Amino acid sequence: MNAERSKSEKPRPVFAGYGHEVTERDRLEWQKWMDARAQDAFARGQAAISSGRTRDAAFWLDRAARMARHNPNVLFSLALAQLGLERWADLLATADQLLARFRFREALCLRVVALIRLRRFIEADATLGEALSGFAPTAEMAALATEIASMLDHAGWCGASNTGEVRGGAQAPVRWRLDGRGRWSTVPCFPFTLPDRWIRAERLEVRLGNTPLLGSPIDLTMLRRSEGFIRPVGNAWVGQLWHPAEPEFLPRLRILGSDGGRDLLLSTFASEVDNDVPVARPRQIVLKEEDLPRGIVRVLDTYGRELSGSPLEPLTLQLLNGAPAHGLPPDWRPRPVTSPSKVSPDIRRRSPGCLVVIPVYRDFQSLRLCLESVLRTTGQDTEILVVDDASPEPIVVDYLDRLALAGNITLCRHERNAGFPSAANSGLRRADGRDVVLLNSDTIVAPGWLERLQAALDRAPDVGTATPFSNDASILSYPSASEKNPIPNLKETEQLDRFCAAQPEGEMIDLPTANGFCMAIRGDCLAQTGLLREDLFAQGYGEENEFCLRAASCGWRHIAAPRVFVTHSGSSSFGSARKALMSRNLEILNALYPGYDELVRDFIVRDPLFPFRRALDIARLDTKRGAKNTRVMILHDSGGGVARVVSERCAAFEKDGQFVLSLRPHQHGVRVSVAGGVFTNLVFRLPDEWAIFLAILRRMRVLAIEWHHLVGHAPQMRRLHAELGVPYDIFVHDYVWFCERVSLLNGERRYCGEPAIEGCERCVAENGSYLGEDIAPSALVLRSKYELRNAGIVRVPSHDTGRRLARHFPDIAAVVTPLEDDRRWDDSGRSIRMREGRTNWLGSRGGRRRIGFVGGIGAEKGYDVVRGLAEDAAARDLPLDYVLIGHTPDDEALFRTGRVLVTGEYREDEVERLIHEADLDFGFIPSITPETWCFTLGVIWRAGLPAVVFDLGAQAERVRQTGFGWTVPLGLPIETLSHVLLRLQ
Repeated sequence: MNAERSKSEKPRPVFAGYGHEVTERDRLEWQKWMDARAQDAFARGQAAISSGRTRDAAFWLDRAARMARHNPNVLFSLALAQLGLERWADLLATADQLLARFRFREALCLRVVALIRLRRFIEADATLGEALSGFAPTAEMAALATEIASMLDHAGWCGASNTGEVRGGAQAPVRWRLDGRGRWSTVPCFPFTLPDRWIRAERLEVRLGNTPLLGSPIDLTMLRRSEGFIRPVGNAWVGQLWHPAEPEFLPRLRILGSDGGRDLLLSTFASEVDNDVPVARPRQIVLKEEDLPRGIVRVLDTYGRELSGSPLEPLTLQLLNGAPAHGLPPDWRPRPVTSPSKVSPDIRRRSPGCLVVIPVYRDFQSLRLCLESVLRTTGQDTEILVVDDASPEPIVVDYLDRLALAGNITLCRHERNAGFPSAANSGLRRADGRDVVLLNSDTIVAPGWLERLQAALDRAPDVGTATPFSNDASILSYPSASEKNPIPNLKETEQLDRFCAAQPEGEMIDLPTANGFCMAIRGDCLAQTGLLREDLFAQGYGEENEFCLRAASCGWRHIAAPRVFVTHSGSSSFGSARKALMSRNLEILNALYPGYDELVRDFIVRDPLFPFRRALDIARLDTKRGAKNTRVMILHDSGGGVARVVSERCAAFEKDGQFVLSLRPHQHGVRVSVAGGVFTNLVFRLPDEWAIFLAILRRMRVLAIEWHHLVGHAPQMRRLHAELGVPYDIFVHDYVWFCERVSLLNGERRYCGEPAIEGCERCVAENGSYLGEDIAPSALVLRSKYELRNAGIVRVPSHDTGRRLARHFPDIAAVVTPLEDDRRWDDSGRSIRMREGRTNWLGSRGGRRRIGFVGGIGAEKGYDVVRGLAEDAAARDLPLDYVLIGHTPDDEALFRTGRVLVTGEYREDEVERLIHEADLDFGFIPSITPETWCFTLGVIWRAGLPAVVFDLGAQAERVRQTGFGWTVPLGLPIETLSHVLLRLQ
């Protein structure tokens, strides 16, 4: 049962931190393990559904949904299981989670069913109205609509199909019209067919007399929406197409060449679906090269819209298939990336003024914010040129017309949508030697942005482009260059830009390429390099990278402009086909410029922009602090109870008017964080940046430090208080002060009994230390004695912890500071043995006893006890079942016993619900070492259950004080313990 480990093998530190690098391989292995567990739970859930075991399916899918929280397909399967079990409140919650990410027909219908069964008819009516307005009605929707219409005395309901047919139900002839114009037409009954002009209309109204039917007005634009892409694969073009508002509708593909076109009805479902929307049903596209017209081919959807990845350029297939360079036109021949270029650029005199080019397609709200900010921040010598790439949104077209008529912008309009590269080129052609800024229409700029961006272009004569910081700009993103950042509003944009503008100029940072969301281009660089390539990147992504690589081959440099911040909403024009388009274009870019990926990877590893990002974090931190004094909390980076205590104490200190910084270990030094802010760059390399780190803390006016955990920290952190000349308090969370294995667990995975120091020396020699530092137990005790004695206050969570500490450090007078008020369990107004109001998802127990464990149950938390109890119950067929609400190092071993269900990881806001739904008789804290507090005991009590604990540590102390449970002797034989659990009353 015990995990085997070589006696000579030193275990890895249990706390990540200084000197301990988590490699990419570590992350991949961890993610692989996590993914496998989620996939296993999902597969078991699907198997249970297939065999009609709906209750089992709900358990497994609920487990999978918590392990893969961002997987909508898992959530949708869970929703179907909840539907089968008639768990209406849970179904509503799951449907809302799905709809928060995707508005799709099936989730809306599930939400309607749940609301009806919960007798929330008005909300059900609104949701069904949304479904009918934007999606083709199914038979199930028709039944729901009939039910709702009857309940709420509606005039009837209606919905439309991509065939042009309108379906519905009403008691008399109805009237209809398109786009609120023209005369009303009357039809005697449903269904009826719309005239052909409906494919150009936006809205269909259907009424009985003057009363709109449920579902009216119907959003025809949403109904006709398609999602599709096409990309080169081998010697063919492969892709997918479907209509999300009506997945069952067969889409029609239009293939256009120079000699005409042909239509293709798509009936085969795609075998591989790379789409996050549950129940997505795209149809497969396979176009062989020999079956296509010669030359460039356009591929259009049912309604004549270009697919993402169209037009198809035959040379793309040759390039990607490794055709000999001499057989390709000069601008299609691969050019290995060399950095830096040895060529000198053609530096010329530039024309005065500046041209800002803004390609536009859709998304009126983002466009309005963008243009308002640009017009507010640019002068008379700047021309604002907006290129309308055949926007399908009338509100966008009208808005641009008004601005152009007022003389605020120059407007260029395409007759058909040609994609971002073409739209950008329509503007770049008008540069006439001026500097140009290519700006996305989903950006927001702040005062002074353009002047600072142009100044960046003038920092050296060979600078070709400059790109600012942004929340969404790949390697130029801030605060984080690797994680998704929040999107700032206008006020936040202006504040962030002021922080950037206040920074010193600093050294020039060369980039692999610029970023096209806001790319400033010198006029002479543009003149020499030429326009963006329209023949490579279809609707766009990667065209600015190719431009920059071409410019670099002419000797031009691309630099960062970190003294400018521009907000970027991010890729609103690409929709769901974005991933496929990005993958296609990156493949083309790397084929044309071998070595491009390595160039970018090298920049990311070097991260030369980190000092700029950190300087911005420090400036923002200063502003957030204001005039407050600062308190510092030192803790490890492993979460759990320590992080919870620190969080609560931070909140209390902040309420008292103090500013609080938390210091966590980092593999290279220390990481600083503060509640309520994103400061991802406050990392200091130690010992190299120790002086910088101290200077910043002194500037923050640190008055005191609280030690919560120093395991994983750099050695310097133990003397931080002395360097700052401030007092420190210590909060004891475990036994790290005298136990190198932290939890008093010996090599046999049992409580060690706290022997004399000689016993500790033998234990560490045989089993290793978890501290991640080379220190003997006797030296550890001496160091701890000095640190505890010099602390202002030493706090312990329980009297038991205080007594254990005193046995090793008798001259330390610890202050007991409970982490929760156990008196509140009496004051909650609920009996600790309350059983009412629980939803049992495990079914009838048939007279069996069901016991629950809560939390992450590792060795010290009693994993061997749990497994032993489960195996004993199975072996002797005892009427005992267990539910482990949490996770373990080996869930599968517990599942094999047939007596334990393990829910998987949970969030704090979920645990009480999970306990209630498990319908437990009582909880069991199986920790085999003395806890210093045990938050999970409070969780069990809050859920209304008594708890069993072993007779040691704070867990036993709290049970004895409250009377809310039972203590049993540690070390009872498993068979005896099973007997005790069956007998408890």
